[in-house]
Amino acid sequence: MHEQDYALAQTQATQLEVSKVLRNTYGLLALTLAFSGLVAYVAMQMNAVYPNIFVVLIAFYGLFFATVKLRNSGWGLVTTFALTGFMGYTLGPILNHYLGMSNGGEVISSAFAMTALVFFGLSAYVLTTRKDMSFLGGFITAGFFVLLGASLASFFFQVSGLQLAISAGFVLFSSVCILFQTSAIIHGGERNYIMATISLYVSIYNLFVSLLQIFGIMGSDD
Repeated sequence: MHEQDYALAQTQATQLEVSKVLRNTYGLLALTLAFSGLVAYVAMQMNAVYPNIFVVLIAFYGLFFATVKLRNSGWGLVTTFALTGFMGYTLGPILNHYLGMSNGGEVISSAFAMTALVFFGLSAYVLTTRKDMSFLGGFITAGFFVLLGASLASFFFQVSGLQLAISAGFVLFSSVCILFQTSAIIHGGERNYIMATISLYVSIYNLFVSLLQIFGIMGSDD
């Protein structure tokens, strides 16, 4: 009897912890997305130029690893907003580029709507079915290196349709990451809401930018 009571208490404690992580994750995610959007808007108004790719990589990974290091302290929140704010800054020039197209507003609104639909749809699916998506870990690892190789190849080889294929690959990759991360939260694989937030934010960012590229290519007059 005591063992059953103990098991029940453990289950309830785990459920409470999962609920807390989910609540904190989605709360912080909403704040970082809003902050990122604000920074993107300011960058657009300033007509900011997209930073050099090496600057972007150094800043992103520097802030990312700083967040990993500080994830269990209040400073982790500071680096989280620094990282998402920087990503918002890089988004400003991208949005201005698409607004310069004849159908730029439609491209951006379509990408935004599709991003929201995919994120909420996938999140709701995992939270409702509570399926364990940990088996996707191998796919994510393999997909990362495939996309990395394809992205590097696109810098050196002008292959027709390659950019569209890469963008489609990132859409799939980001969608799988959302499934994996959400599942990790509810099944105990992720207990740090800062890291969960960063993972979901990066997936949403990549998803949105990739959809922008796809809709932009499809709607191009070239």
